[in-house]
Amino acid sequence: MGINDAGAALHHNMTFELDDDSALLKPLQIGDVSTTNRLFMAPLTRSRAEADATPSELAVTYYAQRVSAGLIVSEATAISRAANGAYPNTPGMYTDRHQQAWAEIADAVHAGGGRMFVQLWHVGRMGHPETSGAETVAPSAIAADMTTHTPTGKKPLPVPRPLRTDEIPAIIADFRAAARRGVDAGMDGVEIHSANGYLLHEFLSDVTNRRDDGYGGSPANRARLTAEVVEAVADEIGAGRVGLRISPGNSAGDMREVDEVGAYEALLNRIGPLGLAYLHLVIEPTQPAFAVIRSAWDGTLVLNTPRGVESNFCELENLVEWGVVGAAAVGRAYLANPDLIDRLLLGAELNEPDAATFYSSGPAGYTDYPTLMELEVA
Repeated sequence: MGINDAGAALHHNMTFELDDDSALLKPLQIGDVSTTNRLFMAPLTRSRAEADATPSELAVTYYAQRVSAGLIVSEATAISRAANGAYPNTPGMYTDRHQQAWAEIADAVHAGGGRMFVQLWHVGRMGHPETSGAETVAPSAIAADMTTHTPTGKKPLPVPRPLRTDEIPAIIADFRAAARRGVDAGMDGVEIHSANGYLLHEFLSDVTNRRDDGYGGSPANRARLTAEVVEAVADEIGAGRVGLRISPGNSAGDMREVDEVGAYEALLNRIGPLGLAYLHLVIEPTQPAFAVIRSAWDGTLVLNTPRGVESNFCELENLVEWGVVGAAAVGRAYLANPDLIDRLLLGAELNEPDAATFYSSGPAGYTDYPTLMELEVA
């Protein structure tokens, strides 16, 4: 998920002080994993991976700096080479070298007392052949009306080839295999990315999915691929180590949905009995779909709002305190403040994110945001 999709900008020099007994600071059990607090780090694409999709050494430092988050959800990580064509230098989890690099990250996070899930995706119609080296595929031949950065410059996204029904089991198998690699690398679990305009979300939408086979048409059929991926991954690593991210009504990736609830109700009714670690919901609490999802989901709900409620921690605290959600995920706040929890406890000013370095290379705007301790020493 791109940073521009992960919540609006923080206010410059904003402060907010959390009490020691804040609901956001209480521990939480999510499936098989215990978190020390309920302020999670949302997944953020940072474009710092190596050319072969291996996380860089800088990623070890980046994630280790942010271990005070109740749970770190990694940047979106591809399940195969063909699944990894949306943006330059995004990581994968489909080779031994990838797995070894993620193992170093997991070790560093655990050494600092943190918990981490790796987010797995297939980019679907958001991919470009010049970046992925593979044909762009989607549920239907409907292109996103967008441009993307390729190795030879900015270009329109192509019209994708509709996946054949007999190709779908291989994609499910890729999710399963990547999840196995993630847990074998030492990750506490995986989050399946079924949001923000990528492949699984494209299948859920009644606008981007025009199929007439068992994966299109009715809400249950549109939900089928995400459900089958979740079931396969839960079977492989245990449901208590699996999270799922959805974004009903989200327009990221030129997405549209006339029916913003049908496929999601069908999905949650099907996977609800599995006992997943959590459902990660990208939505405004004021959207009608939020109430539908909340009533359909008995497990832990993690909220990430697109408009940037992360700039109002008081509102997040209230939502958790009232039991509306179990935890909140914020993106840019953790991107710019490795010691976010400490700053909130002290009511200290927050670093402002540097948008110019969101998707650049090197440590600038990645591992060089100062902590309060470093500022005091300086």
